[in-house]
Amino acid sequence: MIKIGITGSLASGKSTVSKLMSSNKYPLFSADKVVKNLYKSNHFIKNVQKKFKLSKAKKTKQQIRNLVLKNDQNLRKLELLIHPIVRREMKKFIKSKKKHKIIFLEIPLLIESKLMQYFDVIFFVNATSQNRLYRYLKQGGNKKIFITLNKRQLNSKIKSKLSDYTINNNSSLTQLRKNVKNIIKNYA
Repeated sequence: MIKIGITGSLASGKSTVSKLMSSNKYPLFSADKVVKNLYKSNHFIKNVQKKFKLSKAKKTKQQIRNLVLKNDQNLRKLELLIHPIVRREMKKFIKSKKKHKIIFLEIPLLIESKLMQYFDVIFFVNATSQNRLYRYLKQGGNKKIFITLNKRQLNSKIKSKLSDYTINNNSSLTQLRKNVKNIIKNYA
């Protein structure tokens, strides 16, 4: 089995590249989906509320955003809760897909979390900071949150050096499809 990791900075197009690569033929793990589902779990919500002393009456996710904006050390505390769960789910996914020729795992902080040893190939999706901010805001994001999250990520030059391939995503979707198709044909 070939384990392909897909990473990139915030709003670089990781999800789009992941879907293009797996093309509904190969299993795809998304760390972002795991996190999204965590916020639907009463057990996780209670842990977060307890850890951060949050009001149970208000929306937990919004309260967390506000705490992160006030102090970016709260982001690190939140990651200490989330990352072990995501890592456990990633390992379960890999184990459950052993019979597949190729599996894809989209993990935003793959390099920052030192997960490289789990992958045979790592693709880094790169885009300019200006393009990423534009995409993030277009999806309803907050500029201050973007800046806070972006600071947590390694410089794109470092990520590119630590990856096997860099896919630049500063152009059209058509160009991105073409780039992905040219690279993935070596594996599929």
